[in-house]
Amino acid sequence: MLVLNKTIASLIGFGAGIAATVYSQRQDYMDGKQWKRMRRKMKRAFR
Repeated sequence: MLVLNKTIASLIGFGAGIAATVYSQRQDYMDGKQWKRMRRKMKRAFR
């Protein structure tokens, strides 16, 4: 269980880092399609 928690924590940190980078670099570029794809990937990772 500890390993799983560590994995999830690192995944969240990784995703947050990517989101922050993308958001700061191209604030008005991020469109709905990309966002949906990213969220689907995150959901799949947590399953």
